[in-house]
Amino acid sequence: MNALSKLDMSMVPSLLSPCSRLNPDPIIGYSLRANFGPLKSSTSSSPEAQTLTQGSSLLQEITRLCDSKKLSEAFTLLQEHSKDESFNPLDHASAVGCLLQACGHERDIEIGRKVHSLITMSGQHDDDGVVSNCLITMYSMCRSPLESRLVFDNLRERNLFQWNAMVSGYTRNELYDDALELFIEFVSVTEFKPDSFTLPCVVKACTGLLDAEWGRGIHGMAVKMELNGNVFVGNALIAMYGKCGYIEDALQLFEKMPDRNLVSWNSMLCVFPENGISQDSYHLFMEMLEEGFVPDVATLVTVLPVCANEGDIEIGMILHSMAVKLGLSRELKVNNALLDMYCKCGHVLTAEILFNNLDQKNVVSWNSMIAGYSREGDILRTFGLLRRMQLEEEKIMAKEVTILNVLPVFSDKSEIMSLKEVHGCVFRNYFQFNEMVANALIASYANCKSFCSAELVFYGIDDKTTSTWNALISGYAQNGQSMEAVESFHQMTASGLEPDSFTIGSIILACTHFRSLLWGKEIHAYMLRKGLESDTFIITSLLSLYTHCQKLVYARNLFERNENKDIVHWNAIISGCSQNGYLNEALALIRRMLSDSKKPHPIALSSIFGACSQLSALRLGRQLHCYALKSSLMEDLHVGCSIINMYGKCGSIEQSLKVFKQVERGVVSYNVIIAALAIHGRGKEAVKLFEEMRKFEIEPDEFTFIGLLMACSHSGMVDEGIMYLTHMRRIYSLKPKLEHYACAVDMLGRAGRVAEGLKLIDEMDEEPDVGILSSLLSCCRIYGNLDTGEKVARRLLELYPKRSESYVLLSNMYAKLGRWDDVRRVRAIMKENGVRKEVGCSWIEVGGKVYSFVVADNSHREIEKIRETWRSLEEKIREVGYEPDLDSVLHELGPEEKVDILRGHSEKLAISFGLLRTKAGTTLRICKNLRICVDCHRAAKAISKVVGREIIVRDNRRFHHFRDGSCSCGDYW
Repeated sequence: MNALSKLDMSMVPSLLSPCSRLNPDPIIGYSLRANFGPLKSSTSSSPEAQTLTQGSSLLQEITRLCDSKKLSEAFTLLQEHSKDESFNPLDHASAVGCLLQACGHERDIEIGRKVHSLITMSGQHDDDGVVSNCLITMYSMCRSPLESRLVFDNLRERNLFQWNAMVSGYTRNELYDDALELFIEFVSVTEFKPDSFTLPCVVKACTGLLDAEWGRGIHGMAVKMELNGNVFVGNALIAMYGKCGYIEDALQLFEKMPDRNLVSWNSMLCVFPENGISQDSYHLFMEMLEEGFVPDVATLVTVLPVCANEGDIEIGMILHSMAVKLGLSRELKVNNALLDMYCKCGHVLTAEILFNNLDQKNVVSWNSMIAGYSREGDILRTFGLLRRMQLEEEKIMAKEVTILNVLPVFSDKSEIMSLKEVHGCVFRNYFQFNEMVANALIASYANCKSFCSAELVFYGIDDKTTSTWNALISGYAQNGQSMEAVESFHQMTASGLEPDSFTIGSIILACTHFRSLLWGKEIHAYMLRKGLESDTFIITSLLSLYTHCQKLVYARNLFERNENKDIVHWNAIISGCSQNGYLNEALALIRRMLSDSKKPHPIALSSIFGACSQLSALRLGRQLHCYALKSSLMEDLHVGCSIINMYGKCGSIEQSLKVFKQVERGVVSYNVIIAALAIHGRGKEAVKLFEEMRKFEIEPDEFTFIGLLMACSHSGMVDEGIMYLTHMRRIYSLKPKLEHYACAVDMLGRAGRVAEGLKLIDEMDEEPDVGILSSLLSCCRIYGNLDTGEKVARRLLELYPKRSESYVLLSNMYAKLGRWDDVRRVRAIMKENGVRKEVGCSWIEVGGKVYSFVVADNSHREIEKIRETWRSLEEKIREVGYEPDLDSVLHELGPEEKVDILRGHSEKLAISFGLLRTKAGTTLRICKNLRICVDCHRAAKAISKVVGREIIVRDNRRFHHFRDGSCSCGDYW
């Protein structure tokens, strides 16, 4: 037996090779140390060491050249020295081993092969186990395990270290099955026993295969061999159990380890985030610090991604400071992890500063920064950075993952040229053959509405997989091309490919968009036949389909029959109900969900706040606000903004302002509060907040200006509004959209400046839409501008012949001018076209329940009491000057008949019911689906004075706060 196999393991720590610093592989270092002895120290007191050092000029020179990465020169020197017959064999073997290590480290297989050829042809070191060991390891490090195996198979005798090197080589090259097969051969046909180098390699192979059963077997072997206390074996087993999902086993092993090093802690730190329980990593990290271990690069690059995924910027910044203090802030891996953390936590500006200050960057650094910009939707910076990284001075080649980070930022047809440039980059780098890149290109073209380009990419793929079809079908479905999505689905199934849950979900989305209940039912039946009824994604999509198709019964049946309801299903049914008009059902479901101790997702909670906003359900909104505070959901920006919006739309603008002060200041939160102030007619405060945004250097977007223009419109601040519309273009380089022009035309029209509104429309680049034309027609009605009104009405009816509001506005304009024949003509056209006028509806929350009323409502069980309350109230308000506005009744009727019609207006019924069912002094909050009429506005002012209460009415345009006989709108609405 070779003497190397009998080496006392206790000797290993004291034996160090001068070449071992070139490669951390324990097998190489172990074998060289065993054969050559203590070569590192030139000042050793050992005479043998001094003699060897004095005669090691070749080794020293080879080491110097390898350290300088001059491997070709090192080989030339070795080759010349080999011709000298007087060379020292031991010195020569050491030099060969050193050069082979360097080749492996630099993955320079060509020089490695030349060294191999040199020693083979010369016959030198044929029986040298250490040189053979170095050859095996060199080839495996150069990703050529086949050549490693050839060297191994040609060995006349094999020692333990060569078996270890071969097992390690297979594991390093992810040939895990081969590693286990070789290990079985090793323990079956040799008399060697696995040691603390063998077992970690084998455990790593089990980890790669996610084979916990094999891993447990190796663990049992380690226990029998009394190696379970070895720190290297223990670390490998912790990693194996963690990767295989056995957290308790990993933790138990970790806690029982007699000696733990930093790698042990790092291995255990990885286990928790790998299994979705990232928070436990923080506790373990703190315990590690208390034990006196100092974090290294591996520690930080393990914990920082946890901060990124949890969005925990505070701990991330603490770790950044720690990296600086420990001198790790120049480590590239640490900086890459920091970049990723800052970007994922939304602190892209901080990441940008860090990125620009880095002395060293690799493709990971660039990818992290590009992904950060892309996630923020910043196409200019994303695309700019992609261009910059490929410049000559940067010399960084884009990778597939780079393209995958860039492509999601493209979402508008105006960005198609930039997308085509990225597509060109894909072709230049031959990335089009990567399935993920091709699929991402299809999705991006679809998002940019360039479906022809998406199809060209799709049909250019030779071997289409289910994922490829999914990219095309999803692209169609998500961008309004529902019929094309269904057609592609047919083609996919005809090609013999089986759709997966993602395919089904995309088709259901397409059915949802064009509200095809028939198709949805067929897909539902297909799902049942294929046994996909328990798939969460599909069930969620079906719930959305049924609620969008106004089939609440189907949605509820599907939901209730699902025995494994999870939070996703609850969120889907609640969001579906709240977004499709089933507001009371949504509120009932959220109450039931909370009573079952289920925690709603922030998105679902935001939808419920939206439902509260639509119903003016302030009481429930407050309860949910308290729940959000207790559950720490206020930290979610969407939830915070939804609460601001809810209070604003429920008439409690002061509470909106309070919540605004508690949430993170950014463009989204400013947009929401400005819009809330706008509908309350508090234009000056909205403008003040806009100026505050500028002071804090928060860049406004197009939504900011919609709220700002609306605020100016509702407050009569016409000149200011026109100024901001101009600033939008000139200062902020934002092109006004139709929504902005609609606000501006409405603002000018309210002020009687209809001619200026028409001029503004003429200056637009786009054709006016229904919002702009309706605003103009409404203004023509108010100011009796018949000629313009008729022209606008004709245009509206041509574009939208089924829209009732256009007919009503035209009819009301004629009625106001007493042109009853024209009124009858318009109504006849409505009847002929099957268009019905939207019925006026008002609702009020009393005692936590929402009550609704329609015009001339007789369905309420307390209708007689309500009418009696109104009659009594009418007498009182007449005493303070109220007189019914008969012009508000746009019918050719007598005065008494008109008064009777006015008494039946829905907001009057809601106010009467509120007075009947609430205590004196309670504020009444009414919502109406249409604009409040002049008569109801006069009546509400008088009622607020007579009963001494505040009455808040939200119509379809704005809020009216009636108090002490006056309205917050100043009669400007």
